[in-house]
Amino acid sequence: MQIHKSLDALPVFERTVLTIGAFDGVHLGHRMILDKVSELARDCGGARVVLTFEPHPRTLLRPGDDGFRLLTSTAEKLELLADAGVDHVVLVPFSAVFAQQPPEDYVDLFLVRHFHPCHIVIGYDHRFGRDRSGDIGFLRARAPKHGYEVLEIQARKSGDVAISSTKIRRAIASADISLANRLLGRPYAIIGTVHRGRGIGRTLGFPTANLAVDEPLKLIPPPGIYAARAHGSFGVREAMLYIGDRPTIADTDSKMTIEVNLIDFEGDLYGQTLRVEVIDYIRADRKLDGLEALTAQIQRDKTAIAQRLRQTGSVSLPADQRPAVVILNYNTRGHLEQFLPSVVQHSPGARIVVADNGSPDDSVEWLRREHPGVEVLELGANSGFAQGYNEALHRVMAPIYVVLNSDVAVTPGWMDPILRAMAADPTIAVAQPKILTWSEPSRFEHAGAAGGWIDRLGYPFCRGRIFTHLERDSGQYDVPQRCFWAAGAAFFIRADLYHAFGGFDGRYFAHNEEIDLCWRLQRAGYSIWCIPQSVVYHLGGGTLDYNHPKKVFLNFRNSLFSLLKNERALKLLWLIPARLVLDGIAALRFLFKGQLRSIWSILTAHGSFYAHLGYLLRQRRAAAGVVARSRIGSGHLSGVYPGSIVWAYYARGIKRFSDLGAGVGTPE
Repeated sequence: MQIHKSLDALPVFERTVLTIGAFDGVHLGHRMILDKVSELARDCGGARVVLTFEPHPRTLLRPGDDGFRLLTSTAEKLELLADAGVDHVVLVPFSAVFAQQPPEDYVDLFLVRHFHPCHIVIGYDHRFGRDRSGDIGFLRARAPKHGYEVLEIQARKSGDVAISSTKIRRAIASADISLANRLLGRPYAIIGTVHRGRGIGRTLGFPTANLAVDEPLKLIPPPGIYAARAHGSFGVREAMLYIGDRPTIADTDSKMTIEVNLIDFEGDLYGQTLRVEVIDYIRADRKLDGLEALTAQIQRDKTAIAQRLRQTGSVSLPADQRPAVVILNYNTRGHLEQFLPSVVQHSPGARIVVADNGSPDDSVEWLRREHPGVEVLELGANSGFAQGYNEALHRVMAPIYVVLNSDVAVTPGWMDPILRAMAADPTIAVAQPKILTWSEPSRFEHAGAAGGWIDRLGYPFCRGRIFTHLERDSGQYDVPQRCFWAAGAAFFIRADLYHAFGGFDGRYFAHNEEIDLCWRLQRAGYSIWCIPQSVVYHLGGGTLDYNHPKKVFLNFRNSLFSLLKNERALKLLWLIPARLVLDGIAALRFLFKGQLRSIWSILTAHGSFYAHLGYLLRQRRAAAGVVARSRIGSGHLSGVYPGSIVWAYYARGIKRFSDLGAGVGTPE
């Protein structure tokens, strides 16, 4: 996203899709406007441009209103607009002269002259020009002269509440944090720098970080104790937030303070910038009978906050803004009975959908009887993992899809670390949790472990699993890391990107379809991550054993499919013959093990690959077009080992990912 602060240095704009407003908070109502801007821009091929104002117009138009406060600083607003996919933000210097423009000059000499819009998208109450005399009717009256179209977006509602920045400010000012977060579509955040206090919290056993808020007009919730989450160099921590003048502590002034206690954290935070998400209100500030009573009350607050954070999950959102956990089921009622209860229990705030692939058992009847709160989609026939999810996800509206195997058990708070990471970084397209083995929880699981990689020949492996060797989890891979692919067993993906990049390739049926999709996303500049603070347990082999001949066929064939669709043309000239040789060596290994059906699987995999060359070349061209249209970065690939994992494993005896050495992490 490009940011422009001077009207005299704007680029030459043509056929923009333009929206104008203060956008304080960038709440769900604003997001509806921005989504329409993106939709129109895709249709007409124009740039997505947001005009917003610096400073906020109200500070100039109502100079006597000392009580006005902002939901977002300019820096926060710009970050949120970037997250919404805006191409250009113009920070219009708002002054008395600008405010006094006649509406016709505002349209003709400002909007049209600088931006040449093909569409102007505005909110339902948008006014402009001297005395706020310009409105939707005025814009439409001048549209034929200038050749633009005007679209007015009506107020968005959450339940029976129309969303507006004013209502969110009122909710925060009255400590109704739950309502404010629902209207925002995310937790309200306070950003500040940690400075030295008097150290009283440390003497009580609850050290606090004293925050100096960077934006002087930032709206601060009223005095009280709040459940919070803090973001900083330490990652993300549950926190107790205190706002007040510390009435219990003697010999203190009455100055309002903002203090954050990171629960069960030790470390020096002085000078750091923290982003504190306010999750919910716990109680009012009050004077207590001395430090002993204060210590006991803080301990009770800590317990209440931990419980509240478990209950609220990430944030209370309306139905169309909740992530959707989608489980594809085929004839696995037993898995649903065993594993679905953990998903229902530990996924607060998420939609849970089971898409049935035409199961011959009584899965659907059992679901509707035992879990009436779980949505059921009946797809009618078993079209495999890849096409089954394509059909299901076209029928599910959500901002983020969580593709989850039916044989996965999840843990408390499992979604939150990944959702927070994706909210903080809009370039993260896909992420996965740390995946451990259900039957042996101390070991990584075959399908994904702590993030998927490939070697330069296209063979996949994982951080924590190379071929059949599963490492024990001792925390060695607990740092979030970019990878090449995320496991389809527990696969978080932004819904708009899933559809824009064509979803999974239905011809894969199962296996490697997630590698193919992640490869396309990386080529366009998006990133794939493993966030190991999220943990799930996977049974594995729930449908087919890992050595089943059909699984061998799909793994070898689909790996070749992905190479031809995504790899550079010059590299393919030597890579495909090399893979033919190496796959032949793999067949010899199956021969020595007496697995003759697997040899036939490799032979038929190569035969199917050559039979599909025409289809794959068409898919290669289509993927290149999608990547070009959707590109946000250089497309350097992460999670590629520059050597041969086959050589490292069988010739050098390397069984642990961490022993691969300096080559790990080198982008191709």
